[in-house]
Amino acid sequence: MTDEKESRERILDAAHTIFLRRGTASARTQEIADEAGVNKALLHYYFGSKEALAEEIFRRAIGDFFPRFFAILGSGLSLDEKVPLVVETYLDFLSSRPYLPGYVVSEMHVHPDRIRAVFASRGPAPLDVLTRQIEERVAAGTMRHIAVEQFVMNLVSLIVYPFVVRPAMEIVLQVDGDRFDAFISERRRTLPGFVLNALRP
Repeated sequence: MTDEKESRERILDAAHTIFLRRGTASARTQEIADEAGVNKALLHYYFGSKEALAEEIFRRAIGDFFPRFFAILGSGLSLDEKVPLVVETYLDFLSSRPYLPGYVVSEMHVHPDRIRAVFASRGPAPLDVLTRQIEERVAAGTMRHIAVEQFVMNLVSLIVYPFVVRPAMEIVLQVDGDRFDAFISERRRTLPGFVLNALRP
C-alpha cells in the first residue's frame, strides 16, 4: 500500500471509530486527524470537508451490515437454516461493533438522504428467493401468511434493537457489561426458535 493510500485508510479508520462513538455532529476533524496521526490539512486534502468524510463513513457502515444480511436471505438455504445463521452472524457482528446500530439510526434520521443514496446505488433488496420460500410454506400449511417485508423487518428489529437501546437497558434492566454479553448469548440461542415458532399455524 502506498503512503497516500495508507494515510487515507488511517483517516477513514479513525473517522469510523469517532463517528460511531460520538455521532457526526459531535465529532471534530481535529480529533479525527489526531486519532489518525495526520495533520488536519491532510484530512481536508483527501476528503475536502467533514460532511464528505461523514458520507464516506456512512457508506462504509451500511456496507458492513446489509450485503451479508441479504446474501444469507437470498441464498438457497432453507428458512430453518437461514434464520439461525442470520441471528448468529449479526449478533456476533454487532457485539464487535456495539456503536454501529445507534450511529446508523441517528444518521438516517438526521440525514435521510444518505440512506436513500446508498440504496439507490445498490438497487432493491434481493428478496425473490425468500418470498418464494415463505409462499411455499404458506401453501403447504406449515407457516402462517406474512408479507416478506414484515418478515425481514421483524428479524432485523429483533437482532438490532438490544444494541440500539443498550444504554436504557443498562439503567432500567441493570443489564450491563458481562450481563449484557450473557443476554446476547441467550438471545443467540433462543431467538431463531422464537421467530420460526411465531409463524407456525
